[in-house]
Amino acid sequence: MAIFHWGQAWDQFRDLERQVDHLLATIRFPFPVIRVERHYPAVNIYDVADKLLVTAELPGLSAEALEVTYSQGILTLKGGRQAPVGVPDEKFRRHERFLGTWQRAIPINERIKEELVSATLNDGLLQVWLPKADEALPRQIPVDSMG
Repeated sequence: MAIFHWGQAWDQFRDLERQVDHLLATIRFPFPVIRVERHYPAVNIYDVADKLLVTAELPGLSAEALEVTYSQGILTLKGGRQAPVGVPDEKFRRHERFLGTWQRAIPINERIKEELVSATLNDGLLQVWLPKADEALPRQIPVDSMG
């Protein structure tokens, strides 16, 4: 059983980011504020009984434009999104989804049955199922009485 959960650890950073964004929005700068965006999809990781489930929202991405691999404890997601055909860059009024190729390597700290890893992409939601190896499952240990 994991002692530390990344999802809870990042909550304070998300709160800080929102507070800084709010502060910067109230200040009038003589120049535009540049914000660095991540160029890969955010993921959620769930511990579901004897499997791990990794999800990522990938709207507009086809299964053919996505590569999912698992090797030596690293789940790698690779993909890319192209700009709409016939729309030049100067015609974008707002551009919030990143374009181009990306790659994300996610360390998995459980022993996994690599041959049973599976993935589906349905309506823009990627789900990667990682079955835990038997050694990774908790085992009840009987305690004998000595007296």
